[in-house]
Amino acid sequence: MKKPMTNPEGAKKGRRYYGHGIPRYPLEDLVGKLIVVEGADGSGRSSQIARLVDWLETCGHATVQVGLKHSTLVSSELAKAQEGNILSRTTLSLFYATDFADQLENMILPALKAGFIVLSDRYIYTLMARDVVRGMDEAWLKNLYGIALEPDAVFYLSVEPQELVQRNLAKNAALDYWESGMDLGFSRDMFDSFLKYQTAMQAAFRQLRKNYGFTVVDGNRPVGSITKELRKKIRALLVEK
Repeated sequence: MKKPMTNPEGAKKGRRYYGHGIPRYPLEDLVGKLIVVEGADGSGRSSQIARLVDWLETCGHATVQVGLKHSTLVSSELAKAQEGNILSRTTLSLFYATDFADQLENMILPALKAGFIVLSDRYIYTLMARDVVRGMDEAWLKNLYGIALEPDAVFYLSVEPQELVQRNLAKNAALDYWESGMDLGFSRDMFDSFLKYQTAMQAAFRQLRKNYGFTVVDGNRPVGSITKELRKKIRALLVEK
């Protein structure tokens, strides 16, 4: 791993927390870069992040990867709880919020302080979109995720639900209960429920984009074309002063 960036001038201009933040990490100390790749299962997020890590480290940048259910505090408990398919919407929301908060405080912010580039395989936007689709109060969600740091860049890989379902079936030969929104009662048929749930998620992301201004990337294209676009945008970000 290469030496991380240490130049304070590399810090994001106007860097801010979305709400109250974590006071023991002053914004001026967070000199690294936080880059988020969002999208549904099957959108190609993980593949793109792996490619970006290889590229960035080859270019001499130190990287750290984070994502949903990566917390050492609650990730295993969350995975076990989801197996029973009986979690209430509030319990599910708070489980994921705890997972995020632990990673933010103990992985993301320390890495940014050390000058690393942090690549996040989804962030609070997926969590908020899921909760909005499940009828959670938006004001409550904004307060819940007020600890979150605004990323330097957010790329949402947009893929049509019909394409997502084919990719997931090709990869896993099955659809995930939660990613199909089966807890919402859209349909008893998982295939049909998946399409309806992912359509609702896309609508939620369109609304979130109005509030948070992230970049939408056409994820229906070949992998290499998407990688080229992401590299171009990130390269421009890294030379900003």
